[in-house]
Amino acid sequence: MIDVDLQLSVTDGRRRFDLSVTFSTDAPFAALYGPSGSGKTLTLQAIAGLLHPAKGHIKIDGRTLYDSAAGIHMPSSQRRIGYLFQNYALFPHLSVRDNIGFGLTTWRRGMAEQDRARVQSLLGRFDLVAMADSRPATLSGGQQQRVALARALACEPQILLLDEPFASLNPMLRQSLRTELAEVRRQWGIPALMITHDVEDVLELADVAFVYQRGQIEKEVNLRTSESREFTRAELGVETVAETPLRQKLRRLLLGAVP
Repeated sequence: MIDVDLQLSVTDGRRRFDLSVTFSTDAPFAALYGPSGSGKTLTLQAIAGLLHPAKGHIKIDGRTLYDSAAGIHMPSSQRRIGYLFQNYALFPHLSVRDNIGFGLTTWRRGMAEQDRARVQSLLGRFDLVAMADSRPATLSGGQQQRVALARALACEPQILLLDEPFASLNPMLRQSLRTELAEVRRQWGIPALMITHDVEDVLELADVAFVYQRGQIEKEVNLRTSESREFTRAELGVETVAETPLRQKLRRLLLGAVP
């Protein structure tokens, strides 16, 4: 079960962005879907512990990672989260093998024997054995994604967070890698939470999607039953206004270009 209720604000000079989202799901694969700048990445970063929310809670399978009321803010290194960054964030000076095992290495003792075996197993699972000593710059986009995914799984995470996992890939590769990602998630048996602005990612992978707009969730869509739930304006913290036929028409005109 993923249980998220958080509020946070970020500022950039004179600009300010407020995020206020609440959702929970036990779906194996959930998506945060919406346009760029709607708050999806901020949500993922808060779950991973890279941002400190102002208020709320974050719970994964009953483990409390953050709870403002209880004063809990677990360090990111203890959250057991695998994070696949949009640009993969591979270390250019490290080999494929060392990139995968980076989170398993300590400066005092290096990598334990069981961890070396785990890295070797991941190299085999993702068809990376032949390029284990190569640097990321020599790999294709699809190969880099597999390295990043193997690294995310190396620490045996409790959940997998995916930040626009296919945005950097050639469109011709996306379908095959969507299939591979779905197979990997099933094999590891851990939930995945993906953010994307590509509806095809949602349709191909997600069991449930939460639709983002302007720092809030406006709709929950069950991709398996084709059911949806609109978040009321009261749930979004906005005063309810009567929806006249004219107002509904204007809303459709205003939001027609928004997914």
